[in-house]
Amino acid sequence: MTLGSMFARAAGGDHVPWLLALGWFVAGVFCVSLPAYPHQSIIPPAAERADGAAMARRELAGASTAADPAAQGGEREPAIGAVSTPPREFSPWSMFLAADNIVKAVMIGLALASLATWTVLFAKTVELMLAEGRLRGALRRIDNARSLQEAELAIGTGGTVLRSMLAAASQEMRLSDGLLRDSGVKERTTSRLAETVRAEARAIGRGMGLLATVGATSPFVGLFGTVWGIMNSFIGISKSQTTNLAVVAPGIAEALLATAIGLIAAIPAVIVYNHFARATKRYLEQVARGSGAVSRLLSRDLDRAGQFGAARAAE
Repeated sequence: MTLGSMFARAAGGDHVPWLLALGWFVAGVFCVSLPAYPHQSIIPPAAERADGAAMARRELAGASTAADPAAQGGEREPAIGAVSTPPREFSPWSMFLAADNIVKAVMIGLALASLATWTVLFAKTVELMLAEGRLRGALRRIDNARSLQEAELAIGTGGTVLRSMLAAASQEMRLSDGLLRDSGVKERTTSRLAETVRAEARAIGRGMGLLATVGATSPFVGLFGTVWGIMNSFIGISKSQTTNLAVVAPGIAEALLATAIGLIAAIPAVIVYNHFARATKRYLEQVARGSGAVSRLLSRDLDRAGQFGAARAAE
């Protein structure tokens, strides 16, 4: 086996979507959990006033510092009377606690959506593995069956979709006993099998709508939280009458955290949805194979019954 074929086989394996989704989730959690440096600002009391005289004094102080050679060569020291604000932590948890209530609600909703995505991933993985294993085993057991009755005995009482299709075909044979046209029996049995296949498709597709909804809407929900938080930040700027970055940055950072959580929720959901779309299609192909096998068994039973009826008529 060449290196290219090994890579192609690994790329088509069922474990790749798991690794991609888990990788995106871990990367997102790692990025939002990075230790942030505390912000510390030294603001003179004059900065608390927004009138023109305070701005002029700050510009004058900056000009005098630039003209002082000693100040240019060394570290700038705070002015007398300067107030040092305590460091503020910018970790994701602290930003979540400091965020607006609506932004908090958005973040909590996105976290629950991400939890639902991973719940569907684990549950449907187990469901598909068990369903595919039972169906493959049932198909192997009826390969050498010559009639519907032999196939039912070979499968036993296992709860597979193939068992349901065999029961539907046997029931239609009993209900159609005494009728002259074999084509009508085949048509009615085909209708029953199609209903069984559609029911199985609906059952195996549970949870796919949730994945599609989370993957499609989570970025926009996170963006709504970001817009709301930035809007509140601008309102705070207008109330404080200052454009100091130390005042503006915390609110904007808290708002952007909502978008980050939205992406963390959406990207694994899209990956998992695409994975289960392929897995569900593969499983339904096996179900269609089982439907064809039941149709062939029914045709044999009808031909056998027709030969038996012709022999009795000849006698």
